[in-house]
Order: sequence, then structure tokens, then C-alpha cells
Amino acid sequence: MTLRQPANGNLFGAGDRLGAEEVAVYRWLATHRQFDPSRMAQDLGLDEAALTRTVDSLVQLGLLQRDAEDDHVMRAVDPHLAAAVATAPLERLIREQQNSLRAFRDQLAQLSSHYEEGLRGTPAALQTIPALSEVRVALDRAAQLCREEMLTVQPGGTRAPEVLEDALARDSEVLARGVRIRTLYHHTARFNGPSQAYVAMASALGAEYRTAHQLFGRMIVFDRELAFLPDHTGTWGAVVIREPSVVHFLCDLFEQAWTEAQPFSDAAADGLEAVAKDLDRTILRLLATGRKDEAIARRLGMSLRTTRKHIADIMQTLGAESRFQAGFAVAERGLLDGDGDEGDPDAPENGPARRPAPPDPV
Repeated sequence: MTLRQPANGNLFGAGDRLGAEEVAVYRWLATHRQFDPSRMAQDLGLDEAALTRTVDSLVQLGLLQRDAEDDHVMRAVDPHLAAAVATAPLERLIREQQNSLRAFRDQLAQLSSHYEEGLRGTPAALQTIPALSEVRVALDRAAQLCREEMLTVQPGGTRAPEVLEDALARDSEVLARGVRIRTLYHHTARFNGPSQAYVAMASALGAEYRTAHQLFGRMIVFDRELAFLPDHTGTWGAVVIREPSVVHFLCDLFEQAWTEAQPFSDAAADGLEAVAKDLDRTILRLLATGRKDEAIARRLGMSLRTTRKHIADIMQTLGAESRFQAGFAVAERGLLDGDGDEGDPDAPENGPARRPAPPDPV
């Protein structure tokens, strides 16, 4: 570390460290208790210029002290004393910045009462949060204030490991307060290792998880009073809803989906054939309504590539070269007749059984 005297008077910055030469020279002088440049240079493998530069740095930092009567005589100083002197300016600067930060936060906090008063005066009780960073802060605050229940819908088959780590830390604290947490995922999440690990850990703490092939969109509701929905512009912002009737409607949607969903489990444990057959029937129903590939992918929480592969496999199984032919084959065989009757997966009229590939993680 090359020490210098900056304009603010600090001897060093927060990122500075002692180099190997400084440590070696200090150790030599602390051990031998005498200043012998020739011997030091020989023992430490330093040339005269490097030794002089290193000694000057340690003197400036206060770790070495020259004799008042003879500059060639010096002694090592207690590092704790040197640290107290050298870091004093930086610690003082940090305290001043912390005080400024607290004062700024206190000043903004005083405005919260005016903001909340304005929210109460808004008939629709609707708020838009444009930035993802602000959304995360708002969600953390809502979780801290949550008293009884948290309902979550998380479409898609995968979530980033770092996102799951943050969610587990937040959910653990919420569950420790006795709050009930229920979350809906797409079935494709059961193929994702990080999601499986997260669900296992959170379930052990009391959280509940179920999966479904189709979900109505991303949503988080706190205490049936406060709902977060994604901003439709795709900017990762959020819309916050407090209007009781709207929040009640969203909770009813969740309860209906929760009732029809299945407990979260490893897809392999459920039998890949059964999972694939259920998925195929869902895709057939969506194709029958005229949905495009992109819309089907969003509804199922799969990548577009994986969705198209499933559709191609289904058409091959049906012996169809076009979607019109596929629709005719489905109607002729009655594959969608009887919502709860799926028939024998190995029966000839249903085509040959196929083993599913795990969903693409994209």
C-alpha cells in the first residue's frame, strides 16, 4: 500500500490494505527492535529504494516511530494505537454521513402521513409503482406488516436462485410470526431443482404450495387487504390495489385455482406419463379455443420452444399435418369429452404413449 496525504486529511481509504512488503518490514523491526537497513534489505530481499519507501509508508501510518534524537533509530508502535489514530478521520466522516442519511430518511418519513392521507382520499385506492427496485421495497414492507395471510401466484416454471434466496429469507420471517403463506406455481416448477429445494425448505416452516397447468397471472395479496399485480406495460413495475371489492374478487380467483390445483411435488414422483397426459389435454383444450403458441406458453408457464415441441408431438401422435386435421381428430375420437374422464393412456385411439421431456428452463 502506498500511503499519501489526500485533500481530506485521511491517511487511507476504506479499500486500502497493507502490502506484503509493509507487513514484512514491520514484523522485522518488531522482532529485532533495531533499525539495520543493510541487514533488513538482505533478510527481506528488498533493494534500498524499496526499503526506504516502505519504511516511510509505515512511519506515515504511525506503525513505526523514529527516535527523537536519531532518525536512524526507530521502534515498532502498537498496531491498535496506530489504527486508532489513522482511522479517526475516516470514522468521523462515516459518522457524519450516517447522521446525514438518518436526517434525510427522517425528513422523508415525515411526509408519509401526507402520502397515506392522499391514498385514503383516492376512491379507487390504486397506486402504480414504476420501478422494480421500488416494487421490491414495497413488497418487503407489506410482508413486514402482514398479520394473518399471504396469497401468492407465481406463473412460470423457474425462478432465479438469488430471487428464491431473498424470498426464503422474507418468507421465513413472515412464517415465524404465525402468518399463513399459500403459493400457486405452474406444474413446470416441479421440474426445476432450485424451486424444489425452496419449496421443501419453506414447507418445513409451514408454507403451503400447489401447482396447476394454467394460472391467471402473477399476484400477491396481503391480509386480503392489499394486492400487488404486474404492470401491463412489461416494465417490471406493479399496480397496488387496496379497494376492498377488487381485492376480494382476486382472493376468490385464488381460492378457486387453489381448490383445483395439486400439492407441489417432484414431477418424477408423480409419474412422468401421467404428467405428460394431463399436460397434453390442457394443450388440446387451449388449441381448441384458437389460442396461439405464444398465448399457450404463457398460460402454461413454459418457454415457447418447449410449447411448440409439445404441440408438434401431439400432432404427430394424432397423425395430423395441420391444426385443422388435429382438431378433427380430437373431435372424432372424443379426446376432450368428459372433463374428468381421460381414458386409457395406452389405448390405440389415444395414440402411442410418449415420455415427456422436462420443460426447457428458459
